[in-house]
Amino acid sequence: MEQLGTVRNIGISAHIDSGKTTLTERILFYAGRIHRMHEVKGGDGGATMDFMELERERGITITSAATTLEWSGKQINLIDTPGHVDFTVEVERSLRVLDGAVLVLCAVGGVQSQTLTVDRQMRRYRVPRIAFINKMDRTGADPMRVVSELETKLGHLAVPMQLPIGLEQSFIGIVDLIRMKAVYYEGPTGENVRVDDIPESHREEADRARHGLLDTLSLYDDELLEIMLEGENPPEETIHNALRRATLNRDITPVFLGTAFKNKGVQELLDAVNRYLPSPLDRVAFACDNANDGAEVTITADPEGPAVSMAFKICDEPFGQVTYVRLYQGQIEKGKLYKNARTGKSQRVGRMFRIHADKREDLSVARAGDIVGLMGIDCNSGDTLCDPQINVSLESMHCPEPVIAVAIRPERSADREPMSKALGRFTKEDPTFHTQHDEDSGDTLISGMGELHLEVYIERMRREFKANVVVGQPKVQYREAPTVETPFNYKHKKQTGGSGQYAHVVGRLIPLDDDAEEEYEFENKVTGGRIPTEYISSVNKGFQMGRARGPVGGFEVVRTRMVLEDGSAHAVDSSDLAFQVCARTAFRQAVRSAKPVLLEPIMKLEAEVPTDFQGSVMGDLSSRRGIITNSETKGNAAIIHAEVPLANMFGYSTDLRSLTKGQASFSMEFACYRPTPRMVQEEIILRLRKDEDKDKRKAGAMK
Repeated sequence: MEQLGTVRNIGISAHIDSGKTTLTERILFYAGRIHRMHEVKGGDGGATMDFMELERERGITITSAATTLEWSGKQINLIDTPGHVDFTVEVERSLRVLDGAVLVLCAVGGVQSQTLTVDRQMRRYRVPRIAFINKMDRTGADPMRVVSELETKLGHLAVPMQLPIGLEQSFIGIVDLIRMKAVYYEGPTGENVRVDDIPESHREEADRARHGLLDTLSLYDDELLEIMLEGENPPEETIHNALRRATLNRDITPVFLGTAFKNKGVQELLDAVNRYLPSPLDRVAFACDNANDGAEVTITADPEGPAVSMAFKICDEPFGQVTYVRLYQGQIEKGKLYKNARTGKSQRVGRMFRIHADKREDLSVARAGDIVGLMGIDCNSGDTLCDPQINVSLESMHCPEPVIAVAIRPERSADREPMSKALGRFTKEDPTFHTQHDEDSGDTLISGMGELHLEVYIERMRREFKANVVVGQPKVQYREAPTVETPFNYKHKKQTGGSGQYAHVVGRLIPLDDDAEEEYEFENKVTGGRIPTEYISSVNKGFQMGRARGPVGGFEVVRTRMVLEDGSAHAVDSSDLAFQVCARTAFRQAVRSAKPVLLEPIMKLEAEVPTDFQGSVMGDLSSRRGIITNSETKGNAAIIHAEVPLANMFGYSTDLRSLTKGQASFSMEFACYRPTPRMVQEEIILRLRKDEDKDKRKAGAMK
């Protein structure tokens, strides 16, 4: 148990292009895990953690990569996550299994759109974090503004732990407000850390900042408050302990400074990870006891207890499926059997290893707190693997629904099998990647979180599976929603000799609010056994089957509550199937009468453009039915925040470059579904019908 106190499971998360992967590369170098630093967009093979060929070509992180390193006697299991919103599930599943996180912010960009998403994910899983303001050497760097944005935009109590010595090109080091010393990073790679007295020019500012730090901390620590009330200078260890307690309780967010690219501030950040972020002993996990009606049980990091672990990522590699697991309790041994709580089946661990990007280090035993890779286990992301003697399920991870789809088909008949194999692998690996067969056109529809998300998978099909595919135009994943409450009363009756079918359901369809947590709810109010209990689940299943295709455009029906109030059954002719068919038809009839509307995905957009082009960019967004929610000026750049329908944003990157002579950048993420204006809805339905007719003609020609 003592050894567990020296383990840190952390993730590095941020908005795209904030320098996460560069920071991870420096961490690996200073910890002695690699012997030469590589650059994300350098010509030296790319960063260690961006090991996929596509990642190195594009200069972005696509999949989360894990590694293990040691720093000052502590083992750090580290996961570098993507910043692009299209790969948000990688961040989601990483934060689900991590104990702490480093939130990286750009000293110029500050809190950006994806920072808000990452922060929301950290709150969802109650992950304590520290912040690192990176790129202090960039023109326009303003760390105090970033600290202010952490408080105003994210609601953190941000506590600066350091002050910069110089800014932008003249940034040479930091002032440590706990030791009250200046720290400089010397040598060709910043490996020589020199501690000196604070320059006289920074002394007064440092005194003020330290006083503010201690004042804030004393609000959360009685021991520190007592020392300060007595007018004494608190010892360093007391301050560190108070900081650790407040960080673990998520009362404060300690803020550190540096520039990973120029090799400054990284060692201090690693010290902070060791000091302030939790070990597995500091976190408590909860699970459902499946053998006891789902009662909640506490899972502790006890290496002697029965094994409980979560499979948070699946990778199908040429030599077999690799399952990334976080072990919460007990230990896993190579060659032993472990139960999948979802399926109830036990499987043997064939091989186990510690992961360093794309390299493997074989293990025979893994203990509570470890993050390892397993082979020989067939499971899905989010499954709980436990000792066969118990049956518990850990809380799974949140997976957003896809918002965009494209139709693909094999170029030649020889490409059909590898394409099918690729799709099977990708849907298993990524819960946000969905596939379905379009019966009208004969094509396969693949759905995901954005254009880049689907582009990457299509490219991987070609490279990894040698499957050449023809790609159609992107299609928006619309939804449908009822707007008025509607009663239903439907009787399904087929009794013409022999085994018949009989089912009868009565109830109401009630629209849910726009901000409802669930897209569909079912309530059973049947009394007196009018519908036998064994058929109630069949009715619910039938309603959900009816939801699959709505009456407006054939899209999924959401924001619906089905209340079953009455009905009847036949002693001989009623069956599961009869009630499913009855409920499905009742749902379709009810939703047609409920004045359904088409819902379209709305994207939250953040564009950074030179102020000279601000007007033309805002005008272009308005022409795309966009609503400008905010705009602010940072130096010579304008930051435009808008909400725009996804249907009008295809190819926007090219248009934005044209409008701004290639000087602008933007990021976009899913915000919500909203009703489509009536005129636009009619245009969409007309276009959908034309596409359907075209698909039918194409399918007929292929036959």
